[in-house]
Amino acid sequence: MAGTVLLEVADGVATLTLNRPQALNALSVEMMEDLAETTRALAGRSDFTVVVIKGAGEHFMAGGDLKDFARQLPLAPEARLAAFQAMIVQHINPTVEVLQGLSQPIVACVRGACAGFGLSLMAACDLVIAADNAKFTTAYSAIALSGDGGASYFLPRIVGARKAAELLLLAERFDAAEALRLGLLTRVVPDTELEAAVNKLVSRLKSGPLHAYGEIKRLLSASSGSELGVQLQAEAEAFARCAATADFAEGVSAFLDKRTPGFQGR
Repeated sequence: MAGTVLLEVADGVATLTLNRPQALNALSVEMMEDLAETTRALAGRSDFTVVVIKGAGEHFMAGGDLKDFARQLPLAPEARLAAFQAMIVQHINPTVEVLQGLSQPIVACVRGACAGFGLSLMAACDLVIAADNAKFTTAYSAIALSGDGGASYFLPRIVGARKAAELLLLAERFDAAEALRLGLLTRVVPDTELEAAVNKLVSRLKSGPLHAYGEIKRLLSASSGSELGVQLQAEAEAFARCAATADFAEGVSAFLDKRTPGFQGR
């Protein structure tokens, strides 16, 4: 796999590493392409039960690579419009859509800078553990951009419409404590404990009811656009599918036997 994004699948865990540490993992055009390629490859595999997304080095992703963007400035406005739209439609959008379509839980491991598309990517994950030194900003409006990667989709659903407008319009920086308060993070830990905390969470997810996790993800994704009756029916169908699994039988038996369940993901 190309060097700006690394994919390792081992012991049931798919780890996707943003790999431009010398540039704070800023999103270059090459990284956009590599992310789309890597996530497509991930979607075609079945040998993992949890996904971890992290940045190499001391940062998650410091937004877009403005040096790359500056190379487009000599283009006429019409050509620049076409170039940037193509980048997003061909690379950014498929990346987010593939990740959202995975039934496996996705855990973001965040430290240092998390800005622009880095924040959108983090928001697209199911669970987020961040180091206490992490810093966040939408960043887009600071360079006269509106946002990408689902920023306008995820943020209102996580923090509410009014706060999402503030985050996108003002592009102010905020720390991990504020990100946790807003609901953008699952938990915050000291930087020295970040990997251990992520590994503990991943270990728990790996031994969990994987079919139920997938159903939960699908229900949550659909809920904001569904009427109550539609969502209730979707819940009933998902609940019934879960009840037909071996994991459900094991969960009930383990509860009655007062032991830890041994889920097998089926």
